Amino acid sequence: MQNSFEETGNGLITFKDVIALFSRWRKQLIILGIISIVVSSVASYMITPKYKSTVIFYPTTNNSISNALLTDLNQRQKDPLEFGEEEEAEKALQILQSSKLTERLVRNYKLMEHYKIDPNSSMKKMKLANKIGSNFSFSRTRYLSIRVDVLDEDPKKAAEMANGILDLYDSIKNEIQLEVAVPALEIVKRQMQAKENEVNNIKAELLKLGMEGVTNYEEQSRALAEEMYKARAKGDMSRVNDLMEQQKTLVQFGGQFTALTETLQLELDKLSDLKAKYERAEVDVKETLKNKFTVSAADVAEQRSYPVRKLIVLVSLICTLAFSAIFFAIYEKFRPAKP
Repeated sequence: MQNSFEETGNGLITFKDVIALFSRWRKQLIILGIISIVVSSVASYMITPKYKSTVIFYPTTNNSISNALLTDLNQRQKDPLEFGEEEEAEKALQILQSSKLTERLVRNYKLMEHYKIDPNSSMKKMKLANKIGSNFSFSRTRYLSIRVDVLDEDPKKAAEMANGILDLYDSIKNEIQLEVAVPALEIVKRQMQAKENEVNNIKAELLKLGMEGVTNYEEQSRALAEEMYKARAKGDMSRVNDLMEQQKTLVQFGGQFTALTETLQLELDKLSDLKAKYERAEVDVKETLKNKFTVSAADVAEQRSYPVRKLIVLVSLICTLAFSAIFFAIYEKFRPAKP
């Protein structure tokens, strides 16, 4: 039997060589393995356990309440009850990983105190970021839903924060939408007020023409023509002259009246459109809808999620045996040959 670990003629180590090595040093490896199991088991019990709570939700596809509810069904770009869009999932992840959500999470749940981070430490932000990075995770599932995992030493706290993140996501998305909706409302309001002023000016001009006796050019022209025909037929020239004076006034202001009337109708149509836009914009500012469909809310975990003691012991045992085998192989190769 060989007394040392040697390479084959082509410089490769075979599986047979490895088995032979373990066989020669089996007593030492068994002892080291037992020590590894004991030490890793004790160490795993010294690690503070953590509990995991998970939330799964679908972000909604709708970003405008008015578009979802007040627009004709055939003209809607999105169904407000639709979910499972890849684009919306990516947007949701951006919000969940945003500094705005992180800041509120830290403030609402007093994470600096909870993680026992010294507020006077020069590295407090880095320590806090590391804690958040290791205890909070956001991912997209294969079904395009969003999964939120929260680890904490307190199982109730983990569940509370996991569910709280959904509320933070909802409020932050509404705020982001309001950043656009509020200025949009003001713009439409100014346009509507300007259009109302234009309409009122046109109505004022028409009122002046009315005081001149022009109230409906077409009807008045037709009526004057009929009256003049009747007056001529009766030979009442005085009446004809009086009607001709009225006709001169009508001709003088008729073109202006017609132009103003047509313009007024056009401007009223535009004003009606602006009022409809204003009503929709006002709905977007004053009303809110949920931005998520919760598939699975977080519950208080009954079993710890970290550390996995069996895994720690197994990894420790494998590493111990592997490094020990390497050490014994090197030892055999370089130990002095017996005389």
